[in-house]
Amino acid sequence: MIEADAIKLFKCLADKSRLQILKSLFLEDMYVERLAERLNLTPATISFHLRKLSEVGAVSSYKTQYYTMYSLCRDTFAVTILDILKEQSDEAELQARREQAYRQKVIDSFFEYGKLKSIPAQRKKERIVLEEIAKAFEMGRIYSEREVNIIIADYNDDFCTIRRDMISEQLMDRDERGYWRIFAG
Repeated sequence: MIEADAIKLFKCLADKSRLQILKSLFLEDMYVERLAERLNLTPATISFHLRKLSEVGAVSSYKTQYYTMYSLCRDTFAVTILDILKEQSDEAELQARREQAYRQKVIDSFFEYGKLKSIPAQRKKERIVLEEIAKAFEMGRIYSEREVNIIIADYNDDFCTIRRDMISEQLMDRDERGYWRIFAG
């Protein structure tokens, strides 16, 4: 189910009468007058709601003798919320551009001529700054603490804090052999 269809379906389902109609149709196929009697609504109201439910693919109809019978489209409801969430969003590219613009704005605000002016107080901004510094380290290479300090000192004199924060943010890791970059971004 694409995002636009999911939005229409959710909007349609945000009505108590429509949910009651669907619950009734879950049990068995019914015609308008029977649904009206069962839910204590007028046939015109039931018809209105059935038209809305039909537009979003929640119900279908078929003729039998004198009646138009309505049934639940079970396939529509077999889709899980997770299936909808993992679908590519129409706005994914736009969101990515917004995120990149925000990252660039943070980098421009905190870096001047390649030097870090100050460590951001906000964690999200600090993460962006630390990711930018992490790019100076090669993937797969083990660095001594002295080498790490020298590289970080090119950005800011507070290399101890930055080194510690890069480890806590899981951009780098360390053991008795030294330090290495684990952030691939």
